[in-house]
Amino acid sequence: MAFSGALTLTDLNDFLTPSQACIKPVEQVNEPQEIIEPGAATTEIVIDSRGSYYEVSANGVSTNASSKGTERKLQQAQISLNDCLACSGCITSAESVLITLQSHTEVLNFLDSNPPISTPGHKIAVLSIAPQSLASLAASLSSSSGSPVSLRQILRRVRAFSTRILGFEHVYDITFARHIALLEHTQEFFERKNGNGKLPMLASACPGWICYAEKAHSEMLPFIARTKSPQQVMGTLVKSWFGNRWGVQPDQIYHVSVMPCYDKKLEASRQDFYNDLYSTRDVDCVITTGELELMMRDKGWDLSQTVENEGIPDVDAEIPELLSHPGTSSGSYLHSLINSITASHTSPVDLTIKSIRTSDYEEFILRARDTGEVLFKGAKCYGFRNLQNVVRKVGREAGVQVGRGAAGRLVGMRAKKRGGEDEKGYDYVEVMACPGGCVNGGGQLKPIAQAAGQKEDEEGFTRTWEESGVQMPVSGEDSAMQGAKWGNREWTKEVERVYWHDLPTPPPSPGRHDRDLETPFVCGDRLAAQVKMDLCHPTDGSLDGSWDSIMDEEAETRRRELFRTQYRAVESEVVGLAVKW
Repeated sequence: MAFSGALTLTDLNDFLTPSQACIKPVEQVNEPQEIIEPGAATTEIVIDSRGSYYEVSANGVSTNASSKGTERKLQQAQISLNDCLACSGCITSAESVLITLQSHTEVLNFLDSNPPISTPGHKIAVLSIAPQSLASLAASLSSSSGSPVSLRQILRRVRAFSTRILGFEHVYDITFARHIALLEHTQEFFERKNGNGKLPMLASACPGWICYAEKAHSEMLPFIARTKSPQQVMGTLVKSWFGNRWGVQPDQIYHVSVMPCYDKKLEASRQDFYNDLYSTRDVDCVITTGELELMMRDKGWDLSQTVENEGIPDVDAEIPELLSHPGTSSGSYLHSLINSITASHTSPVDLTIKSIRTSDYEEFILRARDTGEVLFKGAKCYGFRNLQNVVRKVGREAGVQVGRGAAGRLVGMRAKKRGGEDEKGYDYVEVMACPGGCVNGGGQLKPIAQAAGQKEDEEGFTRTWEESGVQMPVSGEDSAMQGAKWGNREWTKEVERVYWHDLPTPPPSPGRHDRDLETPFVCGDRLAAQVKMDLCHPTDGSLDGSWDSIMDEEAETRRRELFRTQYRAVESEVVGLAVKW
């Protein structure tokens, strides 16, 4: 399984290649050549029309006994995590160690060494899983078996495996944590709209984007939302809220999350999500969808086998299950804001959607129907090529200096804000590093090998995979073998379809008058308000029971500590222009 693209960022426009500042050691593997003329070069490098490199003998003699003719195609360098020492785009060696510690092997080692229940030293093992991971497992199982499988069925089967085989005591999906994150996200947006922060607000749920911004575009950090991602909100719920209900301290819980993205391992390892008082992290370990599937295979668990009551909703669940918010499969952050603005506006509004290049970059404009006034302008931006364009656009509209080159240290440019209705700047951008969003995360299960025939990458650019260093499966060897390259658009669409299938969907624009209806989302709103009251301890216990109710100053401070975070610019000591090649 390949690591996500954010681990190998570049200063150019292709996030699948290493940074220019990479200092990968080079090993000499060629046999020594006989020098005919002292000081003369025995070979030279030739580049063909497709960009491939060939070593050609200067004297007409082949440089390799196995080569055909007098030229030899040079292999591209292979970069592993251990090769990443320190640069402006790739992860650092310290982060590499953190990723090594966040693995399914670590989870199995803990579960094997965890003392039995009711004995000293026992920790409550909790597993939380992202709906995108459930969709990936369901799509893979459906494509191999030919029978559709719902997310609820996969959740029940994962829960049975985790509790019966591995030893977890509780298994949840994280959609309720996402519900809380969306409520807090909306609250933060309106705070910024009222002058308490900068606009446009940029989504904060993607750790690949956060890593990129901290290392290459620190000027964007004031625009990034401070709201925690659903993974980290779930960490707060498990270690603090559930811990209080269970009567245990945070360090007596071991929390594992299953995510579609390797970058979530880095997110969980951030110092902001470490409890100094109890010496524990909100999320102790993160494994990917692929690692969970590997654990199932190693333990001999057949995910295609049904379990009891797998298709029946659990009405007695501690938190609502599988809440699906209308919009995107990456969290619906943009659409949640649109729905809130629509619900708060007294007159009818119209929403127009415009694709800038592909479905990965779309603009959403909300206008008042009677006056035509632009009430809100947002964008959905997936993939690093689109992301870099949005960074430049946001910088231009906000009048901030946007760095270019290694670590953003080169000359920037400043431009004035544009005026006019049609030139209104963005109010919000939903940013995700992966093309196609979270369902196409680097940790997801890979498609079946028919993807080998795809000639374009995930952002529509023509690629010759073999020349790009990607080894594709040979047809006829194993039809069930998974392709080596990272996803494809058809497979992403299939995972997306499974994600939305058979999930409860709320009204597109819920209002306060609808909250007396007993739906999972109304229960989610009520329980979220209860979580806020339980954790923040407001002095006024007679609040209206909604998430957006304002508490006393001390309680609001606790709320920000629990559900928001902060970012820091990462300064690299490596300057790309100073690298000796």
